[in-house]
Amino acid sequence: MAKKSRKKLVSKGLRTKVSNGVRTTTDYLTKLQNISKAWKQFKNPWMTIANPDKSATNRRHIRVRTNELWGDPKYSK
Repeated sequence: MAKKSRKKLVSKGLRTKVSNGVRTTTDYLTKLQNISKAWKQFKNPWMTIANPDKSATNRRHIRVRTNELWGDPKYSK
């Protein structure tokens, strides 16, 4: 019987799992529509905005919850 020379299988990384044609890119307006639709369904999605603190140069954009930006959807029109 032959001896195994490796302890575990390591991928060579030659092939991608998803082809480039399958990946879709969405524009900013579509992303914003999806976020607002989720917010109206009383979910609380994350949103990326420009950092209001201009002195923090290491973080140009920050992620915040939509309820912090737009308020509670239950009480808005």
